[in-house]
Amino acid sequence: MAPGEERVQALASAAIHELPDMFVRLAHEQPANSKAIEGVKVPVISLSGPRDAVVDKMRRACNEWGFFLATDHGIPGPLIEQVKRVGVEFFELPHAEKEKLANDRSAGDFEGYGTKMTYNHEQKVEWLDYYFHLLFPPCKVRHERWPHHPPSYKEVTEEYNREIVRVTGELLEMLSEGLGSEKSVLRTCLGGDNIEFEMKINFYPPCPQPQLVLGVEPHTDMSALTILVPNDVPGLQLWKDGQWVAVDYVPDALFIHIGDQIEVLSNGKYKGVLHRSLVNKERTRMSWAVFAAPPQEAIIGPLPELVNEVNPAKYKTRTFAEFRHCKLNKLPLD
Repeated sequence: MAPGEERVQALASAAIHELPDMFVRLAHEQPANSKAIEGVKVPVISLSGPRDAVVDKMRRACNEWGFFLATDHGIPGPLIEQVKRVGVEFFELPHAEKEKLANDRSAGDFEGYGTKMTYNHEQKVEWLDYYFHLLFPPCKVRHERWPHHPPSYKEVTEEYNREIVRVTGELLEMLSEGLGSEKSVLRTCLGGDNIEFEMKINFYPPCPQPQLVLGVEPHTDMSALTILVPNDVPGLQLWKDGQWVAVDYVPDALFIHIGDQIEVLSNGKYKGVLHRSLVNKERTRMSWAVFAAPPQEAIIGPLPELVNEVNPAKYKTRTFAEFRHCKLNKLPLD
């Protein structure tokens, strides 16, 4: 933990009544002044339907929303509940135990227990602690950076990873078909067996003034795909047609976010979804996000078959490492 950095969980446990100023958003950003519209539902797609119909629904959802809820995906409900349980148990550990696995961002080591206490342009921070580690490929996994407690964390998470890798492969095939391409195209361009999978457990403790803060500020994911499962405390919101739209909790559904790399490869036919997370006054919100991203050296640009005189390339071709550097340092991407 960086000098002077405090965990949000510890701050929440201190039963403060008024937030430190660094958490209070500018007026136009505050949830109280930027409420989600009522009555709009996000796309829900059963993956067990006829393939052509599923591909078409997915194509439309990714073009219009950059997001959908996937049901009938084949990941057992009890496994999803186990993943959530072992994550909850880690965050219930005593403070000193969690700190043994703290990351060291100043040294470039992002794996472990952390708090995003880096200020944005307005000198504001997010109401969030997290645990981040690599899941796949095996040659890059550092099990010593995974939670050691509960003891079942490793076994449960590895089983979940196998299922997520399978589902991601199926999604990439159908997304490729939705572009009119061969089903293997997106997976191949993203690195094939070298696609990296990263787990981030987001922990948003109860907040005394939730109407003033953000759990996560508006952003698109730099991944190719993000597959997320939340607990039953709502908070995820998507930006669509100039409005925030709240995403309802659907038990055992996978929340599928299109990330920046799929937007680039599709030349904008699929949209990276702008999203944010709100927090709750009484209850802890948690989510388990798996980011599927290309390896650093992968060269990502619009698929050649999607570029012609009528539809010129809308995005620059570059390595994922270059894209990541630009995005993390808020440098121009065009």
